[in-house]
Amino acid sequence: MSAASHDGDRAPTRDFILPDLGEGLTEAELIAWKVGEGDEVHVDQLVVEVESAKSVVELPCPFAGKIATLHARPGDTVTAGQALLTVAEVESADAVSADRSVPADGSVSDGSSVSGGSDAPVEESQGRSANLIGYGTRERQSRPTKRRSFGSRTAGLTPVPDLPAEDGLAHAPAASAPTPATASAKAAPAGSDSSAVSPVVSPIVRRLAKEHGLAAKHLQGSGPGGVVTRADIAAAIEEKAAPEEAAPSVEAGADNVTRDTRTPITGLRKIVAERLTKSRQEIPEATIWLDVDATELLATKRALEARTGERYSLLSLVARFVVAGLKKHPILNSSIDTDAGEIVTHSDINLGLAAQTPRGLMVPVVHQAGEMSLRQLRDAISDTVGKSATGKFSTQELSGGTFTLNNYGVFGVDGSAPIINLPEVAMLGMGRIKDRPWVVDGQLTVRKVMYLSFVFDHRACDGAEPSEFLTFVADCIENPIALLPEV
Repeated sequence: MSAASHDGDRAPTRDFILPDLGEGLTEAELIAWKVGEGDEVHVDQLVVEVESAKSVVELPCPFAGKIATLHARPGDTVTAGQALLTVAEVESADAVSADRSVPADGSVSDGSSVSGGSDAPVEESQGRSANLIGYGTRERQSRPTKRRSFGSRTAGLTPVPDLPAEDGLAHAPAASAPTPATASAKAAPAGSDSSAVSPVVSPIVRRLAKEHGLAAKHLQGSGPGGVVTRADIAAAIEEKAAPEEAAPSVEAGADNVTRDTRTPITGLRKIVAERLTKSRQEIPEATIWLDVDATELLATKRALEARTGERYSLLSLVARFVVAGLKKHPILNSSIDTDAGEIVTHSDINLGLAAQTPRGLMVPVVHQAGEMSLRQLRDAISDTVGKSATGKFSTQELSGGTFTLNNYGVFGVDGSAPIINLPEVAMLGMGRIKDRPWVVDGQLTVRKVMYLSFVFDHRACDGAEPSEFLTFVADCIENPIALLPEV
């Protein structure tokens, strides 16, 4: 977790290392700093917010002192084992007792591991800041004072220069010349044939370099210990392209000047792209749909609210129909274990709700939905929808889903062919409700009509059970009383 160093009479410094993120995750995006250089911090104070493939996590600093250096900017990709910040320790009893010894690989003396990617949500109790697993305070163990070697990731750490105030840093230093490592990275010729080999930690960096005809290991890295970062690759790409690009002709009122904007695919956007791409590549999916008369459903909703004095959303009512349908057709509450070549039918119904949040598309999960009454399910869905406004869900709330319900009618569209949320095998989509001509008892009339679309994995089942499930849900919507025998 830290590397300590002493320099004469100067206060000893410690490097706060990004811990093992768990579940095979090796990198995260730094979202925001909660401290600035020169700030005093105490043990377990939350100092940085990072976003992994699982969730956004606030990391606590494991020791006290003054922030000497911040080693990354918001938006940077950081890797497990990389130094996030350096703290000059305060020589006091509190600071000494707060320290603990944890190797760079994330293991601690009791055999546990430091993991920011745990499925357990971070909790707070009695006003104390939340801890990551493996972090926290304990009595200091004796340790040598010489710098501990952590390999190429932390050797010869180079401070990040010129962190601007707009990055949310309260005490950013004044502008200065770039560090030697940064300068040399920019000066390194693209695709250099130098025999020197720089460490490259991130597979993303390797892939980005390869896509642009560069050898990442031959570039001079500006990261800790000379690690080649995405910024180094971007600089090399820019330098390589500069001689080939002619300056655009800019004239008053000219329309030929490009105004394109390039946005890096990072953070949650990158995770969503990878998961949906994998779903499309792996799953032989099929889609079926029905148009449904929702007039009686709306009437039932009004009657239920008038009788109870409570509000019920249409989503919660349809979710109750979905749960009943999954109990009748459990094969749709399954997942595919591709390694074992097996269909895993789940005993619990954990209902995922596709939600558009400020962070992007997320699927929070209502666990044990199959055991809930209509009122309990309504409350759980209401709580989930409320959190969607911020997108701040715990890791547990975003994992364990067995079936997904997607209400894209809120966007004003009639239908869609949704992409299955891996590793599930099915998803139901709801379109908007609109006045449409409809035949009732042989007479043409106007009714409230909505479209249901259902996508399923053909590896798990053929068309019979998905069609029966969709028809059952549609019958419940058109005649809600039909569900009573199923309750």
